[in-house]
Amino acid sequence: MEEVMLEQIVVYGAVFLLCGIIILFYLRRKKGKSAVTEKKVEVAKEEGLFEPISLYPHIDLNLCIGSGACITACPEKDILGIVDGVATVINTSNCVGHGACFHACPVEAITLRIGTESRGVELPHVSEDYETNIKGMYIAGELGGMGLIKNSVEQGQQAMKNIASTKKPSKENILDVVIIGAGPAGISAALEAKKQCLSAITLEQDSLGGTVYTFPRSKIVMTAPMDLPLYGKVKLYDTSKDELLQLWKKVIKEYDLQILENTKVERIVPIENETFKIITNTGQEYICNQVLLSIGRRGTPRKLGIPGEDSQNVAYRLLEPENISGKKIMVVGGGDSAIESALLLKEANEVVLSYRKDQFARLKPKNKEKIKNSIEDKSIDVIFNSNLVSISAKSVLLTSSESSESKEIENDLVYIFAGGELPTKFLQDVGIKVAKRFGHIMKKHK
Repeated sequence: MEEVMLEQIVVYGAVFLLCGIIILFYLRRKKGKSAVTEKKVEVAKEEGLFEPISLYPHIDLNLCIGSGACITACPEKDILGIVDGVATVINTSNCVGHGACFHACPVEAITLRIGTESRGVELPHVSEDYETNIKGMYIAGELGGMGLIKNSVEQGQQAMKNIASTKKPSKENILDVVIIGAGPAGISAALEAKKQCLSAITLEQDSLGGTVYTFPRSKIVMTAPMDLPLYGKVKLYDTSKDELLQLWKKVIKEYDLQILENTKVERIVPIENETFKIITNTGQEYICNQVLLSIGRRGTPRKLGIPGEDSQNVAYRLLEPENISGKKIMVVGGGDSAIESALLLKEANEVVLSYRKDQFARLKPKNKEKIKNSIEDKSIDVIFNSNLVSISAKSVLLTSSESSESKEIENDLVYIFAGGELPTKFLQDVGIKVAKRFGHIMKKHK
């Protein structure tokens, strides 16, 4: 009997020892992973990538159980990590607002927010039905805070469904809805309007695709499938800008959507019987019962306000880079758009990149690595702490922020990537309320 008890004690002891070793191994591994994540957070803070610039996940540490489901669900790298058993954000500036982490969290510890406690973001008033404070005027897509293409497509469709549910009786020469902006939200809304048998027209100030059109041709713009009204599920992964534009052209032709490019809306005027007059830069006017704004947050490109900026050799977006060769090119800016454009142009041109700060910040990891390599192999001449002060037909003038010295550089083309002016005044002129939001929770729309 004593021998049996002794054997049991030995067995139990071995089991406890094994369990202890496993737990110790688990805790040490967990601690090691935490240390790695903490290091990534430190680097992100040093590089200016820790603070969000648009939509981002906010984690309630009192609810988080550290399951890691959010990390697994996120299609981007090093946006989220685990430290001491709970989730944390890392390179928050690189988050593009997929929302996959929000849906994957088993305890609803994640909310999607825009703006922080210290840095506010101007947002228009939009209800859960996508309607603004102006009855009959709706907003969908990036302008409302959701920048991802898939999100914008879903919002454009849902907003148009809500518009259709409040459709007024048809009248001669009065459209059911005018859609302003032919980006992802606008095209989706136009398809849904067709599906709902609404009379509609889409007005785009630039070209089909909105902000997406300004991206370099090979830029990856989609990483997940989406549903387009009428057309169905789009099963495309790692989709380039060019592939997406070709798809949109196909569905526009197939469903005979009326989209007018290079038609900028100058004013929206509320008139009698809760209808609107849309006044464009072409002189054409439209009367409609309801309006959907899907114009994006970028608005119009921000200009530098320097002599020669209105020259024909100056542009604010890069189109068809494969057709540009043998040129001396100046790229101005230090964001992803400027870097990506410089990288595309360097293959067949002499490229100089001017940036007003002493180092790049908030770049996507791949862009950061590529521009670093380009500086090292001297395929791009990067001039930090510099400002473009004038542009002439064959040269540009740069000044250094560290000294009063100026430098003239031979030049054929100038590309300026200084961001965009938010369409705040345009919205306020219409009567839409715009407020600066700090840590604003983005609620799910109907």
